Amino acid sequence: MLVRVNPVDPLSLLCCCFFLLLLSLLSVDLAGAGGASDSPFAPRAYLLRYWNKEIANALPKPAFLLSKASPLGAVDAAAFAKLAAKGSLADHLPAFCAAARLLCFPELGPSLEKHPTDANFAVYSNKNFSNYGTDRLGGLDSFKNYSDGENVPIDTFRRYSHDSSGHGDQFANYGPDGNVVDQSFNSYGGGTTGGTGEFKNYNPDVNVPNLNFNNYGSDANGRAQTFAAYTGSTNAGSESFSSYGKNGNGAPNKFTEYASDSNVINSGFNGYGQGGNGANNTFTNYGNNGNVPENDFKSYGDGGNGISDGFANYRDQSNVGDDSFESYAKNSNSAKVNFANYGKSFNEGTDKFSGYGQGAKGQAIGFKTYGVNNTFKDYRKTGVTFAQYANATGVAAAGDGDRGRAVNRWVEPGKFFRESMLKRGTVMPMPDIRDKMPQRSFLPRTISSKLPFSTSKLAELKRIFHARDNSSMEAMMADALAECERAPSAGETKRCVGSIEDMIDFATSILGRNVAARSTESTAGSRHDVMVGTVQGINGGKVTKSVSCHQTLFPYLLYYCHSVPKVRVYEADLLDPKTKLKINHGVAICHVDTSAWSATHGAFLVLGSRPGQIEVCHWIFENDLTWTIAD
Repeated sequence: MLVRVNPVDPLSLLCCCFFLLLLSLLSVDLAGAGGASDSPFAPRAYLLRYWNKEIANALPKPAFLLSKASPLGAVDAAAFAKLAAKGSLADHLPAFCAAARLLCFPELGPSLEKHPTDANFAVYSNKNFSNYGTDRLGGLDSFKNYSDGENVPIDTFRRYSHDSSGHGDQFANYGPDGNVVDQSFNSYGGGTTGGTGEFKNYNPDVNVPNLNFNNYGSDANGRAQTFAAYTGSTNAGSESFSSYGKNGNGAPNKFTEYASDSNVINSGFNGYGQGGNGANNTFTNYGNNGNVPENDFKSYGDGGNGISDGFANYRDQSNVGDDSFESYAKNSNSAKVNFANYGKSFNEGTDKFSGYGQGAKGQAIGFKTYGVNNTFKDYRKTGVTFAQYANATGVAAAGDGDRGRAVNRWVEPGKFFRESMLKRGTVMPMPDIRDKMPQRSFLPRTISSKLPFSTSKLAELKRIFHARDNSSMEAMMADALAECERAPSAGETKRCVGSIEDMIDFATSILGRNVAARSTESTAGSRHDVMVGTVQGINGGKVTKSVSCHQTLFPYLLYYCHSVPKVRVYEADLLDPKTKLKINHGVAICHVDTSAWSATHGAFLVLGSRPGQIEVCHWIFENDLTWTIAD
C-alpha cells in the first residue's frame, strides 16, 4: 500500500526545528534549580559570551570568579528584573534572596514574651525576646551557646525583664564566631529593682558586629551590669550605648576586658547614665591592644548626681584610636572621674575633650599617666586636677619589645613584605589570606542597573532589603556606598562593580582588551611559613598598570576595583619549606610609589621606613584579583 507524503516547505521546516530547539532549551532552564549553567539565555551564559567578545585572548577564566556569577535562570532573571523595574522587589525579598544567592537578614522568630519559667536558652538563634520576663520576681535566665557560629545572627531584646525585681540575666558564650551580627537591647531591664545582667564572653571572634543598647536599664534601681570579655577579638563593626542607665539609681556598671584585641571597633556612649543617681561605672582594660578603636562619649552622665567613673588601663597598647568626650558629665553634681593609665597607645591616637564637665558642680577629675595628643578645648578647669599628666612623649615611647608585640598583633606576619623577598629559596610567613566575607553572588546587570546605588537613595535600599534603622544591614550599605562615592586618592582610578560585566568594562577601559585576571590559586600555606619557588614578573618585571578588585560587604556581591600608579606584579610558586613540594601559586603586587600613604600605615609599622621611601608588596587574597595586560 502506497502512502502519499505531502511536500514540506523548507522554510516552515526550518522554523519548526528552531521552535523545537528553543522549547527544549527553555525546558532545560525550567527543569533544573534555576538552570543557569544550561540555558544560553541565563545570566551566566550571557556573561561567558560577553567575556569572549570584550577580551581579546583565550586565556583561562578564573574559576572562582565564574562561580560567583548569578545562579538565576533565564525565567527568574527576567521576572526579578521586571519586579525591580516596578520597584516591587521588596515584596518578594525572601524568594529573591534565595534564588539570587544574596546576603539578606532572616526574619526574626516569634516573640518569647510568654515563656513560663526561668530558662537556659542554649542552641537558639534569630529570636525576638520582646517583653520577655516582664514583672518577673527573682530567678535567672541564661543564654549559653546562643547563635553559635551563625552567619547573620539577629536578635532583639526589647523591654526584656521590664519592671522585674531581683531577676538575673546571664549571657555566657553568646554568639561566638558570628558573621555580620545584629543585636538590639532596647529598654532592656527598664524600671527594674535589683537583679543582675551579666555579659560574659559575649560575641567573641565575630565579624562586623552592630550592637545597640538603647535606654538599657533606664529608671532601674540598684541593678548591676557587668560586661566581661565583651566582643573580644572582633573585626570592624560598632557598638552603641544610647541613654544607657538613664535616670538609674545606684546602678553599678563594670566594663572589664571590653573589646580587647579588636579591630576597628567604634563604640558610642550617648547620653549614658543621663540623670543617674549614684552611678558607678568602671572601664578596666577597655579596648586594650585594639587596632584603631574609636570611642565617642557624648553627654555622658549629663545631669548625673554623685556619679563615679573610672578609666583604668583604657586603650592600653592599642594602635592609634580616637576618643571624643563631648559635654561629658555636663551639669552633673559631685561627679568623680579618674583617668589612670589611659591611652598609652604604642602608636599615638587623638583624644578630644570639648565642653567636658560644663556647668558641673563639685566635680573631681584626675588625669594620671595619661597619653599624648589630647585636645582640651573650652575645658572647665574648676575642680580638675592633672596629677602626673603625661603630656610628654615618654608615655607613648614604649620599648622596642613592647612596640614589636603590638605591631605583630595587628600587622600579621607576612601581610606586607619587601620586593627583595620575591626570589627563589626565600622562606617567609604567609598571612591568613582566606576570604571571611559572607558568600554572595553577583546580580545580572539587567537587575542591578534597576536598583538604586547612592547614599541619597539609602532609604530606598533599606526598603528593598528590609533593613531596620540602626541595623547591621543599614550600616553595611551606608559604609559601602560611602567608600564607593569617596573621591579617589592621588593617581587612583576607582569604580564599584556589581557584575562581572561591569568589572570587565572597567578593567579594559584602563588596560585595553588584551587583559588577564590573576589571583592566588588557593589558601594553602595560610598562617604558615612558605618557600618561594619560581618567580615570574608580569610585563617582564617592569612597572606596569593593573586593576585590583576587592570584595565589599553589600547584600549582593560588590567589588571595589581601582587602579593605582607604579606597581609591579609577580606570580610565584609557593612551596612547603620542609618537602620543597609546590602547594600554591601566589600573585603578589608591589606598590613602588608609597608617597601618598599614611605614616601610620601597617606596612611601615612592620617594615620600618616612611611613606615614599620604600616599596611595599602584598599577596592577592582569596577571591580578590588583579587584572593586568596579558603577557
